[in-house]
Amino acid sequence: MGAQTERIILGKSSAREAYAAERPRLKFTQCAGWGVSAPQCANVQESMPEISAKPKVLVADDERVIADTLAMILNQSGFETRAVYSGEKAVEVASAFKPDMLICDVIMTGMNGIDAALSIRELLPRVKILLFSGQAATADLLENARAQGYEFEILAKPVHPQDLLNRLRA
Repeated sequence: MGAQTERIILGKSSAREAYAAERPRLKFTQCAGWGVSAPQCANVQESMPEISAKPKVLVADDERVIADTLAMILNQSGFETRAVYSGEKAVEVASAFKPDMLICDVIMTGMNGIDAALSIRELLPRVKILLFSGQAATADLLENARAQGYEFEILAKPVHPQDLLNRLRA
């Protein structure tokens, strides 16, 4: 983590000064008076998870332009978003990123979107999943998932950004 996003503050007066200068991006740890040395405090701070007020969204589509455009729109709309370009990468990134929501194309080369969604659901049972597709073959894949007890929301491509935002905020 960079010095601008994390700083260890030793003492209350310096914390107030730093807070005034960098309010939105500063994470505080006050160690003075707690019997903790600065190196110990740094180790504790590094092991603490970063708290994000923005909902996290993972977008997976093998069409890079679509994935990147959706990620840009969502980032500008108050979400913390990452774009990936395959089902396999979606599963890999989801395990570390821990998204609140997955937006995934159904028909992708390699691992399809439904298999990626099922794998991510196993890792993150509370993740909200939105699938989208412009292909007719999607119906068979969805039916197989339903037979296994899974139900997903699906949007047809092309997805209008406002429709997508409405679904995510619902």
